[in-house]
Amino acid sequence: MSHHKRIFFSVLAIAGLPSAGFAEGVIEDSHARLDMRNLYFNQDLRDGAIKPSKLEEWGQGFVFDFTSGYTTGPVGVGIDALGMLGIKLDSGKGTHYNPQSINRAGQLFPTDGDGRAVDEFSSLGLTGKIRFAKTDVKLGTLRPKMPVLVFNDGRLLPETFQGVQATSRDLDKFTFTAGQIQRVKSRNSSNGEGMAITGAGGATGKRSNEFNFAGVDYSLSKELTLQYYYGELQDFYQQHFVGLVHNTPLPVGSFKTDLRYFDSSSSGKNGSVSGRAEGYRSAGYQNNGKVDNRTFAALFTYALSGHSIGLGYQHLSGSSDFPFVNQQDGASTYLITDRQTGARFQKAGERSWVALYNLDFAAYGIPGLTTALAYQRGDHIKTAAGDKQEWERDFSVSYAFQSQALRGLGVSWRNATLRSTYPTQRNLDENRIYITYTVPIF
Repeated sequence: MSHHKRIFFSVLAIAGLPSAGFAEGVIEDSHARLDMRNLYFNQDLRDGAIKPSKLEEWGQGFVFDFTSGYTTGPVGVGIDALGMLGIKLDSGKGTHYNPQSINRAGQLFPTDGDGRAVDEFSSLGLTGKIRFAKTDVKLGTLRPKMPVLVFNDGRLLPETFQGVQATSRDLDKFTFTAGQIQRVKSRNSSNGEGMAITGAGGATGKRSNEFNFAGVDYSLSKELTLQYYYGELQDFYQQHFVGLVHNTPLPVGSFKTDLRYFDSSSSGKNGSVSGRAEGYRSAGYQNNGKVDNRTFAALFTYALSGHSIGLGYQHLSGSSDFPFVNQQDGASTYLITDRQTGARFQKAGERSWVALYNLDFAAYGIPGLTTALAYQRGDHIKTAAGDKQEWERDFSVSYAFQSQALRGLGVSWRNATLRSTYPTQRNLDENRIYITYTVPIF
C-alpha cells in the first residue's frame, strides 16, 4: 500500500469509518486525484439594447475524485466520492448578471440574495456500487456520457446527476446500459434540482424528476461499433438514438465515419394541450410547444501525421427544436454541432455544415502542444418571421507541460465567435483561459 493511501485510510479509521475489513480489494485497488482548474471567462454580447452587454468572471475550481476498488468475493461492493469546491477570484454584479437573484446562476458561480456571485460554493457526491461478474450497478452521484444524456464540464466544476446506472459487459462484444436519473446539479450550483428542456420556462419553469434510459453498444469488430439508446424525460419527451462509428485504416492515414440519428416525440403532459398550457413545453416554431423532432448527422474525419480534417452535415426536421435535458444553466448534447458558445445549432428545421481541423504538434517534435479550428454554418431555421441562419467559428490552442517537475500542468486558450439572425440569439465573441493541474494522490 502506498504512503498516501495509508494516510488517507488511517484518517477514515480515526473518523470511525470502516477500512480494515475492506483492505483487500477496496483499498488496494482504489485511486484518488485532485483536479485543479483556474478559468477566466469573458463573453462580449455584441448587439441589442438588452442587458447584459458583457459577462466576465474568474474563478478557481477544485475536484477531489476518489474511486474505490471492490470487496473480494462473487459480489463486490465499493464506494466512490466526488468533492467539489469553487472559489470566486473576480466577478461584478453587472458581469455576473442575475439582477433578480432568481434561481439561475451566472457563468461560473451561484448568485447570492443581491444579484452578485457568491464567494465560494461546494458539494460532496457519494456513489455506492456493486459488481457481479462483468456487471456494475452505481447508485448516487453520476456523470453520464451517453448519446441521450451527456454531463457538462465546460466551466469550473462538472455537472453531476443523482440516480442509478447499471452497465453490463457479460456478453462478448456488447455493452448494455440502463438506469434512471432523478436530479441534476448544475455546473455552477451546489443544489440539486429537477430536469427540464429548452422552452419549459428556464429557472422558474416546470421540472421532471424522472429520466429513464437504456442502450446497447455492439462492437462488431475493432473498427465498427453500432449503438442504440433510448431516453425519456417524464412529461417532456422520449428519444430514440441509432449510431454507427467506423474507423478505416488506410495505406496513408485513417478515415473515420460517424453517423447519428435521433427521433424525438412528446411524453406525458407535453403530449396534451392542457399539459403544454401548464408549462411542459418545448422551444420550436409551431405545434404550441409539442416535441416533434428528427435529427440526422454525419461526420467524416481523415487523420494523418498529427493532422485531422473533418467535414460534417446535420439536418433537423419536425416542428420543435432538438430536445435534451437542459435547465438553461449549462448543458451538453451528443450533436456534432455542440461547441463552445452553447448555440448547438439544434433549432427546428436547421441544416448545418461543419468543418474541423486539428493539429497535434507531437508529430513535429513538440509534444503537448495542440490546436483546433472549427467552423459551422446553419440555415433554414424555422421561425414565425421566416427562415433564419447563424454561424460559429471556434479556435483553441493548448499545451500540456512535459517535464517531470510540471507534469499534470496544462494551459489552454479558447476563442469563439457567433453570429445569428435568430430572434433570441445574440451575437457574441467569447474568450476563455484555462490553467489546469492534476495531482495523482494514489
